[in-house]
Amino acid sequence: MEILAEHFLRHTRRVLRFYRAEGGATAVEFALIGPAFIATLLAVLQVCVFLFAQMVIQNAAVEAGRYFLTGQAQSNNWTASNIITNVCTNTNVSLLFNCSNMYVVVQNYAAFASASTSAPAMYNGTTPITTYAFDPGIQGEVMVVQLIYAWPVITGPLGFNISNLPNNQIQLMGVSAFRVEPYQ
Repeated sequence: MEILAEHFLRHTRRVLRFYRAEGGATAVEFALIGPAFIATLLAVLQVCVFLFAQMVIQNAAVEAGRYFLTGQAQSNNWTASNIITNVCTNTNVSLLFNCSNMYVVVQNYAAFASASTSAPAMYNGTTPITTYAFDPGIQGEVMVVQLIYAWPVITGPLGFNISNLPNNQIQLMGVSAFRVEPYQ
């Protein structure tokens, strides 16, 4: 019995000595908390960049809508590539996006109630869709102009992934809805 008590006491002292030791505690605490903190930081940065890109493409869509709103696109018989070129030239879109991978969808409607602003599909399965509706409309019609772009995302640690398209991409879309003004 004495031997057992002495053995227990010796191990209890070792455990208490280990418990009171503070050398290396910071490194161990960081090793436990660090990966989760870094993963959260990377996720926040990824979402911030995504939201900034979303704001830029939305502003570009409003600019593209102005071309149709004022009749400039209709009077000059602009195509989808003309719209993309003008948007990329006249805004800061080309600093953030590859304009050759941006698409414009232009549709007209009789009334705002029938207008659709839902995001168009960018993929048919795994095949990218590269042609979209382009109907510049006439004076007095309701129009919806959408700019769409497949934004590449980086999958973060611990499984963070905001992609909704193949190849780790997420669809960005800017939309502008308006009634075309009378123009000459």
